Amino acid sequence: MTDVRRSVPRTDDLLADPRLAGAVDRLGRAAVKQAVHAAQDEVRADRLAPDQVIGHVLSALPGSATTLRPVLNATGVVLHTNLGRAPLSQAAIEAMVRASGYVDVELDLSTGRRAGRGRGALAALREAVPEAEQVLVVNNGAAALVLATTALAAGREVVVSRGEMVEIGDGFRLPDLVRSTGAQLREVGTTNRTVLDDYAAEVGERTGCLLKVHPSNFTVSGFTGSVGVAELSGLGVPVVVDVGSGLLRPDALLPTEPDVASALTAGAGVVTCSGDKLLGGPQAGLVLGRAEFVERLRRHPLYRAFRCDKTALAALEATLRGPETPVHQALRAETRARTEALAEAVGGSLVEVQGAVGGGGAPGVGLPGWAVALPPYVAERLRQGDPPVLARVADGQALVDLRCVPAADDEVLRAAVLACLR
Repeated sequence: MTDVRRSVPRTDDLLADPRLAGAVDRLGRAAVKQAVHAAQDEVRADRLAPDQVIGHVLSALPGSATTLRPVLNATGVVLHTNLGRAPLSQAAIEAMVRASGYVDVELDLSTGRRAGRGRGALAALREAVPEAEQVLVVNNGAAALVLATTALAAGREVVVSRGEMVEIGDGFRLPDLVRSTGAQLREVGTTNRTVLDDYAAEVGERTGCLLKVHPSNFTVSGFTGSVGVAELSGLGVPVVVDVGSGLLRPDALLPTEPDVASALTAGAGVVTCSGDKLLGGPQAGLVLGRAEFVERLRRHPLYRAFRCDKTALAALEATLRGPETPVHQALRAETRARTEALAEAVGGSLVEVQGAVGGGGAPGVGLPGWAVALPPYVAERLRQGDPPVLARVADGQALVDLRCVPAADDEVLRAAVLACLR
């Protein structure tokens, strides 16, 4: 009998094969070597011919060095947290690629000396919100809020309404975040009603700031009351406002959503928000406000821990200065003609639906639109397909909503649905 081990191609010979050169460049030698060893085991088990090893390795290797997979969002939820919230514009994607190598992120090329980090992104943010005397960018919205309360109120008191003691997701709660800064939380008012006198009664020598938080992922209706920024700003202590979703200016589509410019105009000392929600940019925390307060945040040691990397700064600048973002387009999408075409092609029913902003933004605001209704089992098959498609299941149907699907992907989506129905 012939020893099967004699027929197993040598590892070095396989890794030197020109057909694997591209995979080594894309995925790294270690990953390709692991796939080669797995193929060699198949030869030893007599389940694979020696001359089929290269083809087997190539078919087994992933297309990318990351395990993240692009997903078609057919849920109708624009800022889907589990799908990474805001999809970036092409301008922002190109900016991130451009910033991925050596760039002048902290260098003045004219003098050869150190320069302000991310000055292009900061300038773009100041231009977008001229009501702000100074701006700062950190790595996410929670970090912006923690930095603000730490710099202004560590060892002192933060006064906040009980109706704004929100949980921001995944078990993280505002009281815990504020207390982690070393500040003492002073809750005022009740869950449904807080008045100016509630705040005034707690303001004293130990008050570091007043905190106003937009409860962006729920609404309270009925016998309710809250205090506006303009009234709070008259109490003589800094007012920190977290508007949450990153709306820079008022938007008629979202009339109840607070915005940065209005909060600053009303007298807020510091306004914080996220960059990867309604702004439609990368994950980032935006800080805008009076120069004296923002400078205190910038000089605080935590700023170094919270600062953005160069690719996020590049994407943020491109988002602020570039074309309309995919988020802006999805919020206003008119998809009936595309949805009718898909329904006809796959044999589904055209139904009216209500999309959502998502990402903890504009709770209760529906986005009227259309979807293709299919049997419920289609949703699971779509999710497990290639590419994965995430649909919404409601009323015993799988609803395929094109609001967040680029028109360029309509054919891909049609093929995915037909494959699930077969």
